[in-house]
Amino acid sequence: MKKVMQTAFKSLPIVDISNLYSDNLEERKAVAKELGEAARNIGFLYITGHNIKKEKIDKLKTITKKYFDQTLDKKMESYIGKSSNHSGYVPEGEEVFYGGSKDLKECYDVNYDYTQGPQIYPMVGPTQWPEMDEFKEVVKDYYDAIFNLGKTLIKGFALSLEIPEDTFLKFINNPPSQLRLIHYPANLDEKNDQPGIGAHTDYECFTILLPTAPGLEVLNGANEWIDAPLVEDAFVINIGDMLEVLTNGNFIATSHRVRKVQEERYAFPFFFACDYKTEIKPLSNIKPRSEDSNYESIICGDHLYTQTLHIFQYLQEKLKKGEVSFPKNHTEIAAFGKFKNLKE
Repeated sequence: MKKVMQTAFKSLPIVDISNLYSDNLEERKAVAKELGEAARNIGFLYITGHNIKKEKIDKLKTITKKYFDQTLDKKMESYIGKSSNHSGYVPEGEEVFYGGSKDLKECYDVNYDYTQGPQIYPMVGPTQWPEMDEFKEVVKDYYDAIFNLGKTLIKGFALSLEIPEDTFLKFINNPPSQLRLIHYPANLDEKNDQPGIGAHTDYECFTILLPTAPGLEVLNGANEWIDAPLVEDAFVINIGDMLEVLTNGNFIATSHRVRKVQEERYAFPFFFACDYKTEIKPLSNIKPRSEDSNYESIICGDHLYTQTLHIFQYLQEKLKKGEVSFPKNHTEIAAFGKFKNLKE
């Protein structure tokens, strides 16, 4: 049977992280304690005091709406299949998930804009930007800010584990961390109780979600779906498979889903990952949460690329033509982290 580590929570905690920016170690530790409790018992939380200005967020929302309001032909000029680092426009139907399900959404994917040298890895290279005034300026500004927020959070998570604050930072230099700009068109025919994105855990270390509409639900330890409503000026944080493994099961990647709602909405998840060649395995200075912890190691970028190859249609076509291939010793889809260690 699956080992249940979540509590039977009924709501998600809200943590003010403003003191993570303090010069006082004890003040940072106090915030880290709250982060750690949420990561251990729930795997989800809201954060406020994040230092991301409302003006920056408003500009992101405005430019995103402007982009998606264009014609399909115009958006397809930046089709993701034209990029070298898996960035660009994702039309409806491009992604096919486990079991053949499709989400009624369109996206623009922005990866780490690596231009410091030649591209070596398939998901770390120059980002494809559309020809739209201010798009690159506004979106890259937000990407950089949220990436720095991620580094602040991961230092807090390290403190909560009573290990050096910079423990995880050595794995984060030019990572395949991705920002998704997601547009869900209005769908008046859908019932509110129908699932949008099915139950899953995220692959990366953690996700920083800027939600603009309700719909997120989180699975608690009693196998109940708990609503995660909008909280003003807050981001939603959830632990991913990789941080569960790195922390030897002390943090938990929690299943979540998005129910379909009728109104048009946007969402901005940022998936915070380690560098491509990072070996994801339990760190030796972190005691396992339980004696039966048994996580296998995996290469961060290879795992992310494998999942991407399974889902995106343009990559499926390239696989058939022999233009790309799976990484050596790749795992099956969704066979890592929580799924690998705790499945029934």
